Formats: sequence, C-alpha cells, structure tokens
Amino acid sequence: MNSRWFAIVLVIVGASSYGLLSPLIKMAYQDGWNEFQITASQMTAGAALLWLLVLLQRQTWGNPFKGPWIKLSLVGMFGLTASTLLYNTALSEMDATVAIVLLFQFTWITIVMDSIANRKWPERNQWLAVIMIMLGTLCAVEAFEADWSRFTYLGIICGIGAAVTYGFFLFMAGRMETHLHPFMKAAVMITGSLPLLYLIYPPAVFFQTGGESLLLWGVGLGGLGQALPTIAFMVGIPRIGSTLAAMLGAMELPVGIVASLFFLNEAVHGVQWFGMLLILTGIVVAEKRKVS
Repeated sequence: MNSRWFAIVLVIVGASSYGLLSPLIKMAYQDGWNEFQITASQMTAGAALLWLLVLLQRQTWGNPFKGPWIKLSLVGMFGLTASTLLYNTALSEMDATVAIVLLFQFTWITIVMDSIANRKWPERNQWLAVIMIMLGTLCAVEAFEADWSRFTYLGIICGIGAAVTYGFFLFMAGRMETHLHPFMKAAVMITGSLPLLYLIYPPAVFFQTGGESLLLWGVGLGGLGQALPTIAFMVGIPRIGSTLAAMLGAMELPVGIVASLFFLNEAVHGVQWFGMLLILTGIVVAEKRKVS
C-alpha cells in the first residue's frame, strides 16, 4: 500500500471512529450523564491517553513548546472543543436529524476554505462527490421526515457554527508543519483545548459520587473520539489535503447508523441504506481521478 492510500485509510479510520461515538454517547446518556459531563470526561481522558502514548514511545519525545504549540492549542480549542460544544447545544435546541444535516455542511465549508487558501477550485468530480454526499446525508438521516418546525435561532447558529469549526479543524490539520511526532501534536492539540472546556464546564463532577463511572465512559469515548481520530488525521490529512479529507469524513455517518443498529437495536430503513450507499459512492467518485 503506497503512502497516499495509507493516508486515505487513516482518515477513513478516524472518521469511522467518530461514527462509533454516537451510539456509545446515547448509552452514556442512558447511564445518567449529560452532554457537558460526557464532553468533559471524553476530552480529559483523550488527552491523558495521548500523553500516555507519548510516554510509552520514546521516539515521540520532544519539547512540546519548541514549535507551533500555540497554533496547535488554538486549533484544538476553536476546532475540536468548539465544534463539540456547539453541536451538543444544537442537539438540545432542535431535532437531532436537523442538527446532523447542519453539521455535515462541514464538507463544502472545508473545501471552500482549502480552495481559497490554495487559489484553486476543486475538480468537477469532487463537486459531484460533494453533491452525492450531501444527498446521501439527507437520505441517511431521513431528513424529509424530520420535524423541521422544532428549531430555534440559537440551534441554527450553533449547528452552522459546529460545521464551520469542524471544517476549520480539518483544514488546519493539513496545514500545520512541525517537527513534532503525530502523537505529540495530537496530545498538545487536545490538551490546549481543555482550558476553554473547563471554563464552560468545570471538571468538579469527576470528584463527586459516581464520578468513577464517568471516568470509565471518558476513557472509552476519549479513545474513540479524541486519541484515535486526532492521530489518524494528524498523519493522514497532510498527505491527501483537506478537500479529500472532508469528503472521507462523511464515513462518520454510515458507521454511526450501522453501529446504532448493532448497539442500540435501532431500525435502519431502506432510504437510509440508500443514503449510505450514496455517501460511499461519493467518496469513491472524489478519488476517481487520482486512481484512473
């Protein structure tokens, strides 16, 4: 497998890891925890896991303050943390289906950011891929049956804000050159995002009765939602570019739907399978020119 295809696989793995979060977070909610508690535990545990990986791999050691650590921290703060908090707020303000549709605007938002920075518009096949992915998203979440009347202006602003900040993260992940090992880059990025999170939701809950259960959820969700995808994106996106990465990121939705089928026994209808097929086809179309 050449380096480009290895990078593509890494980005798909990272996006798929995000997709697994959806049913697991629902299970954590059923366990009595709310979105802010889950977010705090997830990101704290993710940072701890990344630093553990750094300590266990001597070749990853390096001075985290020798390099663009401020930029990494800002991307973690205004990319990862902001998108998570904004999306959680959007979910509380509107139907989940509508929130997902708004979040998945990150696909074209990232492409526009990348196009402006490179002064080059995407190829025709990539625009076709975007259209297929967006149509697939609408079908996969059964958007045409959603309650579009249940929304607020705050929910719309937060949903679009989540798309912009997540797109910003994907865009910057492909443009930060540093001597730091990907493990160290990911650890610095996640750690730098914690101050903003703790200002909004102090981590005092960890020390309350039952806090050990929250920590266990945090380890699982932090590994899948922070450590694994951040490392995968730090390695993969610089090799393939933000535009293709944005389209590969759409794998998150099909994986989330299938995972919900197995973990939560949620029904998956025919139109959803069709939507997932459209998304997968769009991803193939996006890369078609490169391999033909």
